[in-house]
This record gives sequence, structure tokens and C-alpha cells, in this order.
Amino acid sequence: MMIRRFTPVQRLFHLLLILTFMIQAATGFGRLYIETAWGKSLAGVFGGYTGCLAVHKWVGILMLVLFLLHIVYAVVQIARGKVRGRDSLLPRLSDVGEFLQHTAWIFGLARQPRFDRWTWWEKFDYWAVFWGMVILGGTGLILYDSVASSRVIFGWGINVALWVHRVEAILAILHVVLIHFFVAHLRRTHFPMDRAMFEGAVEVEDAQEQRPAWIERLRATGGLEGHAASGAPAAMRAVYFVLGYAVVVCGVVLVIYALINAPRVTW
Repeated sequence: MMIRRFTPVQRLFHLLLILTFMIQAATGFGRLYIETAWGKSLAGVFGGYTGCLAVHKWVGILMLVLFLLHIVYAVVQIARGKVRGRDSLLPRLSDVGEFLQHTAWIFGLARQPRFDRWTWWEKFDYWAVFWGMVILGGTGLILYDSVASSRVIFGWGINVALWVHRVEAILAILHVVLIHFFVAHLRRTHFPMDRAMFEGAVEVEDAQEQRPAWIERLRATGGLEGHAASGAPAAMRAVYFVLGYAVVVCGVVLVIYALINAPRVTW
């Protein structure tokens, strides 16, 4: 038996976030590393330096629109009472205890926490997008037309916005590639891939092992059957695997070449 974890709308938001984020990472690095041979090659995929800038701006606007749509979606879900209590991604004091216990468990000093529907790191990843979009979106709008922005902001303010945008973008890319990709796909319990976000469902046995408090809560309230879902056909699973690992490989390659070519960039 499989149990539903993500709705089609949530999966669509995630897919669009994947695609737009990777495009922004590639076009951003293409422009930042334009002085290097790798940067020129990367920028060439998008039509050169000016092409990278145009794509970066328009995809950035698209990301902001998607972000606003997601906020509207979340508000509607809350208003309908579909997201409350343990099913909410709002941080709770118990998340701090789970983080400390989980860290101790990693070092063999405590028992593994009994996670509910959302783990502490999933909540962290979710809200990281919010502060990332606020910082990157805010500074990106300032930089979208720096001449127009200079009419209301001092020149040094635009320079600060550029560096904040650049540093936050690099931190976001490093987090996604070095932490999120590993947690999602390369952990022992999920290898070779966690298909939950692509497929929308997981095996009840796997959920019982990884999120026992969630399954026990559903059984106690009689909600387990209501969350029953069917798995994707083998062909679609192959598509998920190819798409997922194509994104992982692209992200890892971008980070590796960015680190290799960093000394050649005039920061």
C-alpha cells in the first residue's frame, strides 16, 4: 500500500522551482564567470552575456510570480483547514528537540527521533525558499534596472544589493547541491532516489520506518485509508529517475567548475 505525501499542485510547484532555480544558477554563473573559458561556454548556451542577462531577468520575474502564487495557495489551504497541527510546516518548539536528538543519534548518543509528517530539515528547506526569495527577489528587482533604481537609491546601495544578491545566490546553490541533493537522494534509506516529490506517494512500510509518528497518528484517527494512493507506472519512474539525476549532475558540475574557476574571476 502507498500513502500520499504530496498533491499534484505541490509537485508542480516543486518541478517549476527546480527548473527555474537551475536556469538561474546557470545564467548567473555564466555572467559571473564570463572572463573564463568555462563561463563563456556556459553563457553561450543562453546566447552569450547579454542573453544570460535577459534570461536571468525574465526567469527571475517568473520565480517571483510563482512565489506569490504559492503564498496564495498556502493561505487558501490554511483557510480551508487542510493544513493545521502536525500537518503544518510552521516551525514548532519540538523541532528544536528533534534536531538535537537527531544530531545525537547520528553520533550514536541517542535514539532516532520519531518524526511526524515533516522533519526539522524539511521545514528548514521549505522556509529557506521564503527568505531566499525575499533576499534574492528584493535585490534582483533593484538590479533589474539599476539606472531606474539609482533615482531612489544611492549608488553604494546598488553595490550592496549586487553583493547581497551574489552571496545569497551562491549560498543557495551550495545548499541545494551539497545538502538538499544528498539528503533527498543519496542517503542510505533513500538511495538511489527519493521519488516522493516526483511520484507524490511513498510505501506505508517506508513511511512507518522513517515517520512513525505520522503513520501512528493517521491510524489512530482513521485517516490512513483516506491518504491511500497508487504508485506511478515503471515508465514514469524511469522518467523521474532520469530527470532527477540530470538535475543533480548539472548542479554538481556547476559547483565543481565554479570552484575550479573561482581564482580566475575578478570579484
